[in-house]
Amino acid sequence: MNTKKLTFAIMMGALGNVLCIISYLLQIIPGAVALDLSLLAVFIAGIYAGPKTGLIAGLIAGITPGIMFGPLGTGGILGLIALPIGKGLTGLTIGLLAIILHKTDNRIYKSAAVIPLTILAYIPEGIFTYAYFTVLLPLFLNSAPLASAIVYTIMTKAIIEVIIMSIIISVLIYIRAINNVVGTYFHKPEPTNN
Repeated sequence: MNTKKLTFAIMMGALGNVLCIISYLLQIIPGAVALDLSLLAVFIAGIYAGPKTGLIAGLIAGITPGIMFGPLGTGGILGLIALPIGKGLTGLTIGLLAIILHKTDNRIYKSAAVIPLTILAYIPEGIFTYAYFTVLLPLFLNSAPLASAIVYTIMTKAIIEVIIMSIIISVLIYIRAINNVVGTYFHKPEPTNN
């Protein structure tokens, strides 16, 4: 991984943490379930810079949620470890799936294809999240497994968030200016003959 990709991963990871904080500060109903948009930055990192960058951005973006739902929540140290791993899985997966997107220059195709790819990219984290709540938390905290209704509520919320973020990513991919800026950041522009 080169310095540009590492820097991009760190920036997107930091943005993911900021998005997490903003998401929880802007709760419409205090105490209610808030939408966590921290994965948005992870998706951007994986799509534009590849699987390694997506993985690192996910690990970094998972720090704030890990603290909130780990030591400050009910997950203890396990939450601080598990949440970054889950987000890292998503970054790695979207980076691998994005290889399909880079095979064409058609913005409309890319914009349409990124929606199902983004949703598919959440599957490994979704499985990991389910295992975290049903197996890991009860095992490590010596507590009863969470009620199925709570786990399914958490999973449903996560899927809704991913669908919303996939639409946002689709719009970003369609906008030529964003792709030009990010593209020239990672790829050397071709010299022009004048």
